[in-house]
Amino acid sequence: MRRLSLLALGAAATASCNTVPPSPSPAQIARSQAHLQELTAGKIARAPIGCLPHYRANDMVVVDENTVAFKDGARVYIAHMNGPCSNLGGAGYALLTRTVGTADLCRGDIAQVVDTSAHMTVGSCVFGDFVPYVRPGS
Repeated sequence: MRRLSLLALGAAATASCNTVPPSPSPAQIARSQAHLQELTAGKIARAPIGCLPHYRANDMVVVDENTVAFKDGARVYIAHMNGPCSNLGGAGYALLTRTVGTADLCRGDIAQVVDTSAHMTVGSCVFGDFVPYVRPGS
């Protein structure tokens, strides 16, 4: 009987680790869309690029768990992640990237979401293409 109790406890603990994060609410989706529209207002999208030069990756803005923007003067680069970065945008969390072979941030690079107070990785995701948004005529 004791062995059965330990197995049931182990199964319950394992199941609790496999929970799916809650879907964003309609209000959160509306805020994200408004934020993205604010960042790209008056700009047009150019062809996506595979890598963002390291000197343009300093001013990052989190739009939502799926989208980050990099501001470079009047130009904005929007990156949609391949899979959500759970907890990204929450208080006390930061996006940590490591580049391999180049200083640039590229499609396919893995980013980790880190809890800054506990110094623990709490999620990860992969960068997609970077879409530059520029003012017409630029």
